[in-house]
Amino acid sequence: MGRYVIRRMLQMIPVFIGSTFLIFFMVYALGDPVAALFGDKAPDPATAARIRKDLYLDAPLWKQYLHYMRQILTGNFGTAFNGQEVTELMADAFPVTLRLTLVAILFEIVVGITLGLLSGLRRGRSLDTSVLLITLVVVSIPTFVSGYVLQYLLGVKWSVVSPSVSPAAPFAELLLPGVVLALTSLAYVTRLTRTSIAENSRADYLRTAVAKGLPRHRVVTRHLLRNSLIPVVTFIGTDIGALMGGAIVTERIFNIHGVGYQLYQGILRQNSPTVVGFVTILVIVFLVANLLVDLLYAVLDPRIRYA
Repeated sequence: MGRYVIRRMLQMIPVFIGSTFLIFFMVYALGDPVAALFGDKAPDPATAARIRKDLYLDAPLWKQYLHYMRQILTGNFGTAFNGQEVTELMADAFPVTLRLTLVAILFEIVVGITLGLLSGLRRGRSLDTSVLLITLVVVSIPTFVSGYVLQYLLGVKWSVVSPSVSPAAPFAELLLPGVVLALTSLAYVTRLTRTSIAENSRADYLRTAVAKGLPRHRVVTRHLLRNSLIPVVTFIGTDIGALMGGAIVTERIFNIHGVGYQLYQGILRQNSPTVVGFVTILVIVFLVANLLVDLLYAVLDPRIRYA
């Protein structure tokens, strides 16, 4: 297992370098950040040249990338155009989005796997048909529609929850945004679990477990569910980074100043250091999440561990 982990971590290095270079290239090559800094006014050539030199923008793109990589290896993600350190923005934004993502992931796992298990065990019946219909409707509704509808009904009309989130963003206020963020992923987790349960319920090892006289709950939880969770774990692992980076719409609806809010502001103002810095961290989150998913494979299926 140790050699496997080391090999997977070594494979993450070229992926990280390639991903960050593409991000860096796209952000810095698609627009002039100095011109965006001055807005509609044309900058003085001497002032623009000095700013480009201070920000290392007068060098070729590959040299800018190497300079940036040397900086982030020392924990320096640069300075935003408003003069604030990018690490300070991260310290304010990432804890909020991490709490929001945690709420969404827990809702996605508990509700999604439970509904998928019940639907798979009762495939073809009314419960299975209802779950498939509901998840199809959820997938079809965009996040901004479900977000505004739930915000109006639960937050404004019925006053069950707060319609917006305070700057402190406690867990209690993140419950509704977390549900909104997780709805689409919840539908996919439910359908994945249902399909995997339905397929594995016909497997030989399951018939063998039943023939041995094992209790039904043990057959379902220890044999059927455990072997059916591998595709679900794969989806949830990749979904962690997607939820953190894709929370722009949800954070805008509920006025959450997290990663999505900072990315939106950075893209809107062409604040390249902010965008590149935040996306670099999201790349690391994706890589770590995929590594944990690979380790969970070995826990769920001993054949993978022995291989």
